[in-house]
Amino acid sequence: MDTPDTIVILTEQGLSTSDAARILALHEGETLRYRLLVPHDPHRSLLVDVLDDLSLLDMRKLLTDLRRRDRSPQKQQADATERLRKSLESMRSHGVEAEGEITADDPLAALGEAAGLHRAREVVIVTRPHAVEDTFHTDWASVARSTLGIPVLHLYAETGYVGR
Repeated sequence: MDTPDTIVILTEQGLSTSDAARILALHEGETLRYRLLVPHDPHRSLLVDVLDDLSLLDMRKLLTDLRRRDRSPQKQQADATERLRKSLESMRSHGVEAEGEITADDPLAALGEAAGLHRAREVVIVTRPHAVEDTFHTDWASVARSTLGIPVLHLYAETGYVGR
């Protein structure tokens, strides 16, 4: 029996059930394995986060981003563990095989390693919109497209939008 193809998913926040449904709809009727990666610390720049939040007029997110900078390593680990748990639960609630891990270092390096190790057929990256990075094509998906050599899809979390 052949091993099912693997789709690697890198998500900066916990996948909702609607995020999982959108991902699974991409390959409806296929038997696939899903490998989720959740960054321990996404290494985002405070300045870029502030500019993103201001450009999207999201003051609540701005305050959250400013407060997030003071989190202890233990709190970061607990947050990442919860995002992974939520993501796996959302995927499995649709009856698919899903495993995951928290990435300790650079999320893009971990993505490349996981894609190679699992011989991923494609990668799905789920983020919230990042106006600055998306505009200048320095977002995770743009970098992954230029380095991985497999299809990379960028979805915006909890929306119906696809990134470039």
